[in-house]
Amino acid sequence: MIKKLIMGAAVLAALTTHTQAQSALQKGVWRGELKTATAKIIPFNFDVSQSGNKQDIYIINSSERFKVTDVTSKGDSVFIKMPLFDSEFRLKHSGKELTGQYIKHLADKDVPMEFTATPATPWRFFKEPVKSAANVSGRWSAIFGEGDSRDTTVGEFKQTGQKVTGTFLTTTGDYRFLEGTVSGDSLYLSCFDGGHAFLFTAKVADNNTLSDGKFFSGLTGRDVWVAKRDENAKLPDAYSLTALKPGYKKLDFTFKDLDGKPVSLSDNRFKNKVVIVQIMGSWCPNCMDETAYMVNYYKKYQKRGVEVVGLAYERTTDFARSRKSVMQIKNRFNVPYPLLITGYTSNKEETAKSLPMLTKVVGFPTTIIIDKKGDVRKIHTGFNGPGTGEHYTEFITEFEKLTDDLLKEK
Repeated sequence: MIKKLIMGAAVLAALTTHTQAQSALQKGVWRGELKTATAKIIPFNFDVSQSGNKQDIYIINSSERFKVTDVTSKGDSVFIKMPLFDSEFRLKHSGKELTGQYIKHLADKDVPMEFTATPATPWRFFKEPVKSAANVSGRWSAIFGEGDSRDTTVGEFKQTGQKVTGTFLTTTGDYRFLEGTVSGDSLYLSCFDGGHAFLFTAKVADNNTLSDGKFFSGLTGRDVWVAKRDENAKLPDAYSLTALKPGYKKLDFTFKDLDGKPVSLSDNRFKNKVVIVQIMGSWCPNCMDETAYMVNYYKKYQKRGVEVVGLAYERTTDFARSRKSVMQIKNRFNVPYPLLITGYTSNKEETAKSLPMLTKVVGFPTTIIIDKKGDVRKIHTGFNGPGTGEHYTEFITEFEKLTDDLLKEK
């Protein structure tokens, strides 16, 4: 009997070891594929690291490494919860690949996309791309859409060999860190950050023309685009897109903080201070980039008389659900300033309704700069994040000079 018990324990231990070995993801770089409704593939890479029994994932987009720590393996199942954007992966692990779904949780429904991934695959689009017919490095005037829905953007790319990195800048922000290749006469770029999945393709007609552009976003989003090389291409002044209505000088609101306590600009903490009001949402990647910057900005300027307050416009008006999402932002970036749940959705008309003194809200984030007298001095639409390179640096220089000037005022 004892011999049988020992043998049974050994078999159980072996089976347990086998299950654990199967459930652990292979360390190193993987290639993931998200499938759109039209069967287009949005590829991205991620790196699996191991520390003891714990595995983390780093999603790779150009120079960005987006860390994901909530990775759970059980038998042949793998669950990956994104730290932001209320999305997750539910997968099966065969040992050779991962298969399953990436699920984006919206206010009223879940949007799943088919997903597969293979290990030891460091390439993104092609293992051996065809020699590039041209070099797309530089600045481009890019037009998305057709007819009345046309939107002029600025594309900025850097091509080394066949690898391309860069982004598109728009009036409401940028498309963050894009990465891809020029293979033959075709350009391919993609990005996945947990909140958005993007695929851009185009024909490289010559060194100065990108034609037949296609843009795929998430499960069903589609658009067309073309671009011409233009080193002088630029966007409208980000401070010109939103303003106060005639007769208004000040901003006024009262919204609840994450503890349910009402917060207003008339509170003592904001009096005689330069105040930065951040219109944002936990679902917004550009807001994530701005929040990362604002945390360091606040640490630098708070002692000199600056306060920051974030107004969160979520996918739902439900306080508890919104709070859960905003807490992810707060915890991810250790946000030291108050984040308020407005109770209004991210619909731009809803957002504008909550702040009736504004002419409109064009996009997220929108940043309102208030002087020590409580007067609105400037309103900045969008945010050029670190994926925009020198534009990010230029924004910081300009924004902090404005802060210094306002602090000098009496």
